Amino acid sequence: MILYDFPSNISIKNVEFCAKESFMKQVHAYAAKAPDADLEPLMIERRDALANDVAIDILYCGVCHSDIHAKLNDWGNAKYPIVPGHEIIGRVTAVGDAVTAHKIGDLVGVGCMVDACLSCPTCGDHQEMYCENGSTSTYNSKDKHLGGHTYGGYSKHVVVRDHFVLRIPEHLETAAVAPLLCAGITTWSPLQHWNIKKGDKVGVIGLGGLGHMGIKFAHALGAETIMITTSPDKATDAKKLGADDVLISKNASEMQAHKGSFDFLLNTIPVKHDLNPYLQLLKRDSTMVLVGAIENLEPMHGANLILGRKSVAGSLIGGIKETQEMLDFCGEHNITCDVEMIDMQDINTAFKRVQSNDVKYRFVIDMQSL
Repeated sequence: MILYDFPSNISIKNVEFCAKESFMKQVHAYAAKAPDADLEPLMIERRDALANDVAIDILYCGVCHSDIHAKLNDWGNAKYPIVPGHEIIGRVTAVGDAVTAHKIGDLVGVGCMVDACLSCPTCGDHQEMYCENGSTSTYNSKDKHLGGHTYGGYSKHVVVRDHFVLRIPEHLETAAVAPLLCAGITTWSPLQHWNIKKGDKVGVIGLGGLGHMGIKFAHALGAETIMITTSPDKATDAKKLGADDVLISKNASEMQAHKGSFDFLLNTIPVKHDLNPYLQLLKRDSTMVLVGAIENLEPMHGANLILGRKSVAGSLIGGIKETQEMLDFCGEHNITCDVEMIDMQDINTAFKRVQSNDVKYRFVIDMQSL
């Protein structure tokens, strides 16, 4: 850590202000200043590493559909200027005095959270994303250090509390690891929570940024993995990703043939849709988990739950411990995301392509282009 000597002509009451100013640096970023504005270059402020902090130069940042929702203020809580990005890979450039788990030069990742209370029962259960006092999101959350709100990974540099910094397996394709920090953990966490194992029959509904990782993980866990989609032309890709079979949900005879046969359904569809046809695929006492649609859904028919004691559940991301376990599993099984690389200057085009489902399966920004 840098120690600052204050000039003798500065009064004690001004020391706090000067310290805050001294512990800030200007960083290049891309931001949107309004919902209908393009992302454009902006200089932002980052703090220097405090005692429990890790400073990171960002190499790559994934583009998540949540970035688009947040920028457009679809959830009604956007703070502008908004710097999206919560799938961050970089190298450590500085660590605070109290940091022991990371050192300068380490390859690390930062996902959807950069802080939480770490003292409530939920944090004690390693479920920081559900922190009872509110976790701090990587962007668009209150910044308790600098004031204002947090800025994400569409930037050259970030400073994060050490607890929320993840170790990245060095042998994996670095850029392709980035989306694991959101798309990966979003699909991994429910598969772990519902104890998916070898021999289970798992259906992954929807083939996109989330769905393609759901297939890879379910397959690697030994489950019989079925891709469920409305599009027959996705069958070839699904099988390359590890699906054992493909079920076309618009085909009534195929749906009937699979009725009552699934141990688990991972529903990654990101928009309003009808759950009833999928509920009929579940076995007794089985569960469909939603990870994509954060909005109102079509009404469910009660019989589809009651007649078979079936459940519909939801899942967010995963805690830091679970995210590290996922990354270690990916290292052991050589699992990464299927990505298309872009320069930072192409981000507005990339947003439009994501909205039209024109990517296989995640964009990753090369931050050296910023």
